[in-house]
Amino acid sequence: MIQLNNVCWGFIGCGEVTEKKSGPAFNMIDGSKVVAVMSRDEEKVKSYARRHNIPRWYTDAQELIGDEDVNAIYIATPPSSHATFAIMAMKAGKPVYIEKPMAASYEDCARINRISQETGVPCFVAYYRRYLPYFQKVRQLVEEGEIGNVINVQIRFAQPPRALDYNSTNLPWRVQPDIAGGGYFYDLAPHQLDFLQEMFGCILEAEGYTSNRGGLYQAEDTISACFQFDNGLVGSGSWCFVADDSAREDRIEIIGDKGMICFSVFTYDPIALHTEKGREEIPIANPLYVQQPLIQAVVDHLLGKSVCTCDGESATLTNWVMDKILGKI
Repeated sequence: MIQLNNVCWGFIGCGEVTEKKSGPAFNMIDGSKVVAVMSRDEEKVKSYARRHNIPRWYTDAQELIGDEDVNAIYIATPPSSHATFAIMAMKAGKPVYIEKPMAASYEDCARINRISQETGVPCFVAYYRRYLPYFQKVRQLVEEGEIGNVINVQIRFAQPPRALDYNSTNLPWRVQPDIAGGGYFYDLAPHQLDFLQEMFGCILEAEGYTSNRGGLYQAEDTISACFQFDNGLVGSGSWCFVADDSAREDRIEIIGDKGMICFSVFTYDPIALHTEKGREEIPIANPLYVQQPLIQAVVDHLLGKSVCTCDGESATLTNWVMDKILGKI
């Protein structure tokens, strides 16, 4: 078991997620600091290091991993490179914290887990919604029986195309399956599916139908799916990434025999509790840097203070479900 006295992070990747959701949080936690950052784009990484007061920068991942002052690695690159960088880091004895989805395929997730087991080096995945107050409140309502026994779960998500989706000569990596694992479904649905599995257990069966209705790119843009958890609970989901703005939706419904809970995953609309008493809205605020509670749990784990269960094995379950829905396995 690896136990560190201080967690000295090296970032592989310094894109938008590290600016807005995660990066600053690493330096806000006792026993944690960022000491190096890497990007293939020299000007970008130099600017990032300067703006965030990070002592060293690299344009080569192996050099960052080999830095003796770095003892943990945050991988914030597109999914197709997650397995390569994670395996490099773990073979060097350095724990990894990987952006979601864990990898571009279930098979790559299994490779990461195998190396983690062989080396004894832990792997964590950034399913940070498990630790956010908003989603912990949803879980509390379910566990306290506010809606009775849960009998069905439904996911509904729709959004219009993004401006870059219309640029056929320079499409975003998130709609390139060889880089992302799929289209926007592979980028956004993991948060929904991970949280539901965290609450209700493993999804053991999943089936999906996919289509490309907008013709903006080759990846699927419309998906319908059904799934069943190991406790017998059944659920369904629909995702559309080429909807009109008037059809925009971000909603999960947990239906019980005494009521229903409705909540969003990306917009954090007030949680709506429907019972015989009527409809109650519950607003819950999240921290400025939404990954901070999970990063705190990861750091505490590496310092030997507690155990963080947001690990590679639990994250792999979500890749399996997505690959089943998309017909990849």
